[in-house]
Amino acid sequence: MSQKNPYDIVKSRYITEKTTMLSQLKKAQSNPSLKRCESPKYVFIVDPSANKTEIADAIEQIYAARNVKVEAVNTLNVKPKIANRRGNRRAGRSNHMKKAIVTLSRGDSLADED
Repeated sequence: MSQKNPYDIVKSRYITEKTTMLSQLKKAQSNPSLKRCESPKYVFIVDPSANKTEIADAIEQIYAARNVKVEAVNTLNVKPKIANRRGNRRAGRSNHMKKAIVTLSRGDSLADED
């Protein structure tokens, strides 16, 4: 079995307002239920054919210098959306992607300021 390059499995980190909130769960003080979340979660765009084990191994290899341990990986397939493009008569389409929500072990982080 050939070993895949971890950068072929994990394409990029997916950063939105919602994913930033997920990564900062351990700092949340406003909500008592969020205070208990001590494991940060990070969202990545991954190869659509990758499984959870490959994703976890790739994240640990990419962030080996930070010595992170992946506890859980949840994946979801995002279907392409059809949208009207302004000024065009034809509808446009966004790309299909697969997202992986990676939960790190307690105390681990990918951010520099933590």
